[in-house]
Amino acid sequence: MSGSINGVSLQVYRYGPARPAQILALHGLTGHGKRWQTLADGYLAEYSVLAPDLLGHGHSSWAAPWNIDENVAALAALLQDEADGPVVVVAHSFGGAIALNLAAAHPHLVSGLVLLDPATGLDGSWMSEIADAMLGSPDYPDRHEAHAEKVNGSWGEVSVKYPGELERDLDEHLVALPGGRVGWRISLPAMMSYWSELARPIVLPPQGTPTTLVLAKRTHP
Repeated sequence: MSGSINGVSLQVYRYGPARPAQILALHGLTGHGKRWQTLADGYLAEYSVLAPDLLGHGHSSWAAPWNIDENVAALAALLQDEADGPVVVVAHSFGGAIALNLAAAHPHLVSGLVLLDPATGLDGSWMSEIADAMLGSPDYPDRHEAHAEKVNGSWGEVSVKYPGELERDLDEHLVALPGGRVGWRISLPAMMSYWSELARPIVLPPQGTPTTLVLAKRTHP
């Protein structure tokens, strides 16, 4: 589903029973909400799950400003519309930073957190290097090159354990660009801003918020 939340266009994928939201799933930087489909359908089928495209990603608004606070405001408005009580927030990487800020700013909306390698409080110089690298090479000559980059990088094990998952992701998230090249369905200016946001100080949820932290053994970047 898609709609305007406080004037901000937000694309939201819904999984599970047609009832008020119980889980909010937040993707990482450069990702999209549909990446949660396999988890939602295979492991959370009895729960009502909302999985939005974060601002500057996918089919949600690409309009500035691009920061954690704007995402928190949009998600708080979404939960006020779609949930009848606090929800569990499952969040990966950049989504984890947003989840922490959402819980801190709106504790009445969050009953618990599941943080998958949250990206927050990171080194500013490192974030600058990553942003420079992305700006210097933001796209690919063709789908084959994009596929190879994923298989040889962060999606190597995913493509083995979940055959077809990478192809589905490319179908959803890879788009044609002017000049014949292809790239991800993201706002590059927004990504540049978000790399900086990851260097913001860590914000903790209110004391007593049930929180599960899952740390990755390997990350890229």
